[in-house]
Amino acid sequence: MMMSKVPSNSPQGQGKTFAAVSEQSSPNKPSCPGWLEIIVGLVVFGAVARGGVLLSGQLGLDPVVYGLALAALSVIAPFAGFAAAALLRLRSWCAFGVRRTTARWLLIGVGAGVVAFVVRGFAAMAYTALTGDSSTPQEVYGDAGSGGVLSLVLATLFIGLLVPLVEELLFRGVITNALLRYGPLIGVVGSTLIFALAHGVNIVFAIALVFGLVSAELFRRSGSIWPGVIAHVINNLPTVFVLVLIRAA
Repeated sequence: MMMSKVPSNSPQGQGKTFAAVSEQSSPNKPSCPGWLEIIVGLVVFGAVARGGVLLSGQLGLDPVVYGLALAALSVIAPFAGFAAAALLRLRSWCAFGVRRTTARWLLIGVGAGVVAFVVRGFAAMAYTALTGDSSTPQEVYGDAGSGGVLSLVLATLFIGLLVPLVEELLFRGVITNALLRYGPLIGVVGSTLIFALAHGVNIVFAIALVFGLVSAELFRRSGSIWPGVIAHVINNLPTVFVLVLIRAA
């Protein structure tokens, strides 16, 4: 992965431009996320995720309903983390990379998503070969989609479409964005490690590591979360269907 000079339309380059304007108009107002947003976003994300899992486990839910509850929680927790970070000091969507991009960058997102989808398979095999562990906590999403057409559609909506959006908002719009002020290496690699660890130390860690690098670099170069969202959708969309097939085999 090449770490070239940050272009003027990247978050880091734009952050410097916005910072110069902010210093003239409002010296104490931040122009992009910082450590406060990172910490608050991750704490809220972790608390909501952990609390939701504990609560769902105590309700004695049917496996399909339990799986759907956790699929919905996978949307709610990162969105809560992003919302908490966004409400602290910044009110502009652009400050979190929610800005228009070009058709070219969206197409690059499609291509990057396909490449990441292929490479992540090799990463998963490497993790299994090194650790002997092939289990995945995402098996519960297979349960979520196994209750018929409606449950399959709902689980796919949560995991395939909504999770990519909210995770990109939190992990790229807040965390990558904030860390890019320390340079491309820390911004891309540091935020990728945080993203992968948020998925736990299991086979999903290896998959998240591959995709995190791709998505963080897309964000760094484009200055927008949308190429990463497109790539993320391509990676997540088949997940529930594949897990349902594996469960039925």
